[in-house]
Amino acid sequence: MMELKIQLIPTGEIILSPGMNGENYCHGCKVVATDGVRAMMESALTARDRVGVQDFVLLENYTSEAAFIENLRKRFKENLIYTYIGSVLVSVNPYKDLEIYTKNHMERYRGVNFYEVSPHIYAVADNAYRSMRTERKDQCILISGESGAGKTEASKKILQYYAVTCPASDQVQTVKDRLLQSNPVLEAFGNAKTLRNDNSSRFGKYMDIQFDFKGAPVGGHIINYLLEKSRVVHQNHGERNFHIFYQLIEGGEEDLLRRLGLERNPQQYQYLVKGNCPKVSSINDRSDWKVVRKALSVIGFNEDDVEELLNIIASVLHLGNVQYGGEDGTACITSDTQIKYLARLLGVNGSVLTEALTHKKIIAKGEELMSPLNLEQASSARDALSKAVYGRTFTWLVNKINTSLAYKDDSQKSYSVIGLLDIYGFEVFQNNSFEQFCINYCNEKLQQLFIELTLKSEQDEYEAEGITWEPVQYFNNKIICDLVEEKFKGIISILDEECLRPGDASDFTFLEKLESTVGGHPHFVTHKLADPKTRKVMGREEFRLLHYAGEVNYNVNGFLDKNNDLLFRNLKEVMCMSENKILTQCFDREELSDKKRPDTAATQFKSSLAKLMEILMSKEPSYVRCIKPNDSKQSGRFDDVLIRHQVKYLGLMENLRVRRAGFAYRRRYEVFLQRYKSLCPETWPNWQGRLAEGVSTLVKHMGYKPEEYKMGRSKIFIRFPKTLFATEDALETRKHSLGETSSFRLIYLIKHSGQQVRLDDSLRWAVITIQAWWRGILARRRAQRRRQAANTIRRFIKGFIYRHKERCPENEYFLDYVRYSFLMNLHRNLPKNVLDKSWPTPPAALTEASEHLRKLCMQNMVWKYCKKISPEWKHQMEQKVVASEIFKDKKDNYPQSVPKLFVSTRLSEIDYAVPVTKYDRKGYKARPRQLLLTGNAVVIAEEGKLKQRIDYSALKGISVSSLSDGVFVLHVPSDDNKQKGDVVLQSDHVIETLTKVAICADKVNSININQGSIKFTAGHGKEGIIDFTPGSELLVAKAKNGHLAVTAPRLNSR
Repeated sequence: MMELKIQLIPTGEIILSPGMNGENYCHGCKVVATDGVRAMMESALTARDRVGVQDFVLLENYTSEAAFIENLRKRFKENLIYTYIGSVLVSVNPYKDLEIYTKNHMERYRGVNFYEVSPHIYAVADNAYRSMRTERKDQCILISGESGAGKTEASKKILQYYAVTCPASDQVQTVKDRLLQSNPVLEAFGNAKTLRNDNSSRFGKYMDIQFDFKGAPVGGHIINYLLEKSRVVHQNHGERNFHIFYQLIEGGEEDLLRRLGLERNPQQYQYLVKGNCPKVSSINDRSDWKVVRKALSVIGFNEDDVEELLNIIASVLHLGNVQYGGEDGTACITSDTQIKYLARLLGVNGSVLTEALTHKKIIAKGEELMSPLNLEQASSARDALSKAVYGRTFTWLVNKINTSLAYKDDSQKSYSVIGLLDIYGFEVFQNNSFEQFCINYCNEKLQQLFIELTLKSEQDEYEAEGITWEPVQYFNNKIICDLVEEKFKGIISILDEECLRPGDASDFTFLEKLESTVGGHPHFVTHKLADPKTRKVMGREEFRLLHYAGEVNYNVNGFLDKNNDLLFRNLKEVMCMSENKILTQCFDREELSDKKRPDTAATQFKSSLAKLMEILMSKEPSYVRCIKPNDSKQSGRFDDVLIRHQVKYLGLMENLRVRRAGFAYRRRYEVFLQRYKSLCPETWPNWQGRLAEGVSTLVKHMGYKPEEYKMGRSKIFIRFPKTLFATEDALETRKHSLGETSSFRLIYLIKHSGQQVRLDDSLRWAVITIQAWWRGILARRRAQRRRQAANTIRRFIKGFIYRHKERCPENEYFLDYVRYSFLMNLHRNLPKNVLDKSWPTPPAALTEASEHLRKLCMQNMVWKYCKKISPEWKHQMEQKVVASEIFKDKKDNYPQSVPKLFVSTRLSEIDYAVPVTKYDRKGYKARPRQLLLTGNAVVIAEEGKLKQRIDYSALKGISVSSLSDGVFVLHVPSDDNKQKGDVVLQSDHVIETLTKVAICADKVNSININQGSIKFTAGHGKEGIIDFTPGSELLVAKAKNGHLAVTAPRLNSR
């Protein structure tokens, strides 16, 4: 007798291996299957002693934590990293690459019943997708676990699965690419190296993937939660800042770094040295930089967006290098080098920024006063600005990604959704602060939702099947959630009250308020309220919460500051005046006029968490629980103590108890009967009656006791795993006997074929005739297809040979096809805008037609573009054209001025006005002035006082250097008694200013762009000289030779 073999593949799935005759079979199973059919999940029960159980529900001793962990260990040692608890997937990070994520594996799980294949992240993804399609109900997949457990990787695998297995088109492929490419961008800006994980997500993320009626992904939306902004200014030893800073420094091109004023050394920046960990062996910042740049372009960021974004990232590093000094307790900035970089990168006035970083605006009795800051306050203000700029930029980045992922088809109003929640797990560190408090509060809410939904789904299934629901005893953590969030009495309310009340509120007064308000709560302890034993392990500045996952001590130092998360008003005002397009969206001017105090960080987080709970409650949930096997990130190492801790705080034993409170195993009648029908003579080989009666007959024959099972409306419920295992053992024995019986029958039939196995001759000839007739039809069809293919190839070859001849029968088919192909290619690749000069190369026969089409297309795009131009925009473009004629390829900072719109005036109530700096003719002392343009003259003023007037007719010319400085000279006639000599000025908007002057004075051809030096008349026949030299930073000062020396950095290589 031939035995059947089993193959155990890396996922733990059991596949029947091919035998001698092509059938698939299994040692010990004796079960025949064809075409590589997978064995059902229950088939693995025969190998349970080797790889544990694939579903914890089938554990006999399900209340034992030791048995739970031992089952995890067995499977982990065999590289079986996935195990179920019912429909919940438990995933253990292997810390190595496993060959279980290929396209073949994706196809294996595609469209297959959840329990027909071994546990896998793809099974969860596919089950959610099929439920969405068949039940038309939105789904969500909740991924949780501590840092380093593999949450981010799990969400990536789910996205990749949908990208490969879902229906696709050109538009859908774009959405798929953007969904996948959003990951490296968000990881660069929101992930960092921590002690526990080299790529730790420092924010929570909920992503909706939107599907159309065909099941194709057509859009997405991301919500971010609680970015760890404090990491921008401080990192613990052995940790790093966000990845993007290191990627920019390591991977940025030399020209880019020069423009941003950065050096290729992270040790030069105060915000990057505190963790003392600039390099990480597992991270290649240079290659990651290339991935991020490519991802930004795929998502839809243009070059201007990327430039503005990188300006902000560089400005955060420069902010960290702003150093303070000063006497008498008043802070002042010791070097203006960083301020000059910041002014240029952020598009703000340097002197205004300096004042905002050293002073605080106070409004008293309706009057604004500037109060100087001491060194500690100034450093805090600087760090607060850095955190605010980075935090708001991250929110802008998420919104920008959402815009690119938005579902744009208005004709299809409705779509289905699968949500992915990748959020921080329960955190317990040596020192736990405000961030851990918020994170653990979030996990309490998720655990509450998890238990409620798990109980609800169990209860719904029991009610649907008509099975009596038995109440389950479990720990209800609502008492802890109320302790944190209850109105007026909860910890968040007390914290907000302490932040808002007048007087000397501090972290310690907050702790005292907690003791007096919630001191009697059974889940709250402080040093003062604790027993002597607990006091030994608690600091006086700590309070302890007894979470569902265990006890956590929180240090109150910094709670008030982090909760307030305030930015001084004058710093907000500076950011609102920024010319950086991203910052203008991040800092809304309405904030300045809004008298209402913004919500505290804890209240904002509480509100966003409440909205998240609403979202999750409206969807059908699936769960992935991620576990890390050790803290050292080693493959193959299984740390029992660490895993026991995670099993506890993930609530896995609680979940298993809920799932096992009633029945361990349940299957639909047809599935159960199909599998076990051979165990009962009355149901074998086929049962003709109702399914429920067939199952009832079968279990009675098997000797099931009444307390071991229940019959539902469409399913059988089995209470104990041992009952199922006994049934499986009986099935194995039955398969063996069936195999022997089948073999003996076959041998008997072969031996007696002469007497007993004869076919009727007439029937045999009829079959042969039909076969021959059908084979003839198939052969003729194949021959016809071959002839048609041969003719087509022949016509193409002949047409190619005669392609340069006049049109004739030999080449007309080929030429028509070439024309058609060109026109279709052109249809798909038409230029997108007037600046897009791309055009497909035409065949020789269509060169002239292609040129006509190109001109028509360009005329049409220009016509459409011009039709959309408003009078204001037309005026703006006319000014830009003049600026281009004057400065293009001549003035170094001209390219930076191109994307910035010229304003009509930079001072109110004047046609055009701009603040400038005037340099005296004697001594070159800098004085602040305003340059005003009227209908017939240039006016230099000081705080409303007229200092000098130059009629346009008297303006001889204008001189400016080719470098990036803003210094220029207005030349006037030396014999004009009204003028004291030429005027030397400096403007932060030199391109705009000189363009306006040239247009108003009609002196477009009178602007001289010089290299090296500019000579000017200093009055009374004397001559002055300005020397221009390139350097690392902008400096304007009087030189020893009496000249005015201007040093300016090169922004663009020419």
